[in-house]
Amino acid sequence: MPLYLDPEELRGVPGAHLDLIGAMAFRAAGAAQRLGVFEALMPGPLPVTELAARTGTDPAGLAVLLEALASLGYLERAPGRVYGNSPAVAATLDRRSPWSYAPALAFWQDVLAELWDGLEESVRTGTPQVDFYAWLEERPTTLAEFQSMLDGMAAGLAPLVAASVPHPGRRLLDVGGGHARYSVAFCQAYPELTATIADLPNALEGGRARIEAAGLGDRVTLLPGDLADIHLGAGHDTALLFNLCHGFGEAGNRALFKRVAGALRPGGAVVVLETFADLPEGTPATVEAFIRAFGLNLATTQGGGIHSFADVAAWLSDAGFGRIERRHVDGPNELLVARLENT
Repeated sequence: MPLYLDPEELRGVPGAHLDLIGAMAFRAAGAAQRLGVFEALMPGPLPVTELAARTGTDPAGLAVLLEALASLGYLERAPGRVYGNSPAVAATLDRRSPWSYAPALAFWQDVLAELWDGLEESVRTGTPQVDFYAWLEERPTTLAEFQSMLDGMAAGLAPLVAASVPHPGRRLLDVGGGHARYSVAFCQAYPELTATIADLPNALEGGRARIEAAGLGDRVTLLPGDLADIHLGAGHDTALLFNLCHGFGEAGNRALFKRVAGALRPGGAVVVLETFADLPEGTPATVEAFIRAFGLNLATTQGGGIHSFADVAAWLSDAGFGRIERRHVDGPNELLVARLENT
């Protein structure tokens, strides 16, 4: 939450109480975003009555929400019941920015509200309570936010990754890269390259627009289907598995790696982009806290997890890959690069 907390004022306050405030702040911010409050205030502050008219809300009910958001640091209040976005909101939740956190706020609102209800049972049984990707496909709005969130993350990483990966050859297979950010970056870097992107049908829609905007419609092919059983083709030079392995457990990754091996030519490369469980030295505490909590989310919603580099490397080795390298990209993001040796 954007609220500044003075360390001196926190003495004796139970940590769980601070977490309660944070949970309520997150939920209130999500409600405000869904109601269009932050968007309506992007041009400037408004009185409650006018803001209620623009958002189609009850003035009295909206006033209570606005007061809470002001106390939590999301809004600033002025005399006459006038409210405006705080600098933190203006800088991070403006959807016009490619770095906007708004898609993440919307996506995590849905995940925590619906899927974490089964957290205790998932821990008790060791199995996820839902099929995450089927759940996404049934919720086009949530899926769109999910893809926008991934796209925003990839926007900054794509050029770094393209510069860190060995020459991809002539045929690229992008597994789970529906937003097309990485395939476009590679095709722009290598004019002779063609790419095939395999992902869920709805996940590919945003990528389709990006491919056309980049003028790459004749070089990038979309392959819709379930990644668990879709035919990935054969003879590809390089396969990208970017932020995908954490969605599967050991069995799922082993099966995926064998299928990817079958889609590559002998000597072809697989490139895995992940945050590995053995984090780089010096990872900030806030980053590590989110990653560990994200691992809990993966176990609860997908049966996946944050895997160690050694585990992923071992699974790839068993699938016929060798010459395994580890390369740092940015922050906790790292690459694993391996070559197909046994066919």
